[in-house]
Amino acid sequence: MTIEINETDIVVECYRGSGPGGQHRNTTDSAVRIRHLPTGIVVHAAESRSQLRNREVALERLQQALEKRSRKQKPRIATKVSRAQKEKRLTEKRLTSSRKRLRRPEE
Repeated sequence: MTIEINETDIVVECYRGSGPGGQHRNTTDSAVRIRHLPTGIVVHAAESRSQLRNREVALERLQQALEKRSRKQKPRIATKVSRAQKEKRLTEKRLTSSRKRLRRPEE
């Protein structure tokens, strides 16, 4: 399932990426931030020194975020705790209680 992204729905901002890369990274505005106006989702990419490559990566991330947002979540079905599990839990509680009782100072 692919979602169509309209150019009018996004705002692309370029800024100077930080981190390692030396002169090449410090002199070019290669990092890209994309805002999707209808949903308010913001993605950014600053991995590459190439602004074009960062734009492609950011668009892919936006695509994934929109797909994730549109996915229907299955409703969770409540299940009953089994009798064996209840017994196990109560046995653990009894053991913990007895250990704590032994730690108390005698009166």
